[in-house]
Amino acid sequence: MSLYRKITFLVLSLAVSACSSTPDVTMTRVPVTPSNPNVAAPKPQPPKVTANINDCVIEPGKVGQPYTIRGVRYTPKHDPNYEATGLASFYGKNHHGKQTANGERFDMHALSAAHTTLPLPSCVLVTNLENNKSIVLRVNDRGPFVKGRIIDVSYAAAKELGFIGAGLTKVRVEVID
Repeated sequence: MSLYRKITFLVLSLAVSACSSTPDVTMTRVPVTPSNPNVAAPKPQPPKVTANINDCVIEPGKVGQPYTIRGVRYTPKHDPNYEATGLASFYGKNHHGKQTANGERFDMHALSAAHTTLPLPSCVLVTNLENNKSIVLRVNDRGPFVKGRIIDVSYAAAKELGFIGAGLTKVRVEVID
């Protein structure tokens, strides 16, 4: 092999090896902690507060016509003295963005609820009897259609009432007239 070929081979070998070398930068993965948050992850948005004692303003609601679901007849009525104790459940992702019984779009991040017979919309005070947390909700949908349950609340409302993990809780529901 000639000296020229040996030098060419050596130069090409060095050039190729330089392209495949590792950079001088060392990367380490840092654990995500409150003091060292993962900045690439989007920050969760707080629930939208759409109904409280001061802004749960409603126009006269539609009482609605009697209806039947799964063989059970429901008769909506205006009852300014309505108060009931029973089980509450919550609904979220599966219904998010879908139309409610009064024509609005369900927002799982809003403070809202579904009731079988109250006028739409209505405002109610819901108290979780397990932890005594209360919240004012705007009723804009029909439900729950499960025996023993008296109200379905949005995901945000369940979070505020403190029963996301349990899924169900005993509540008192009172109409705010």
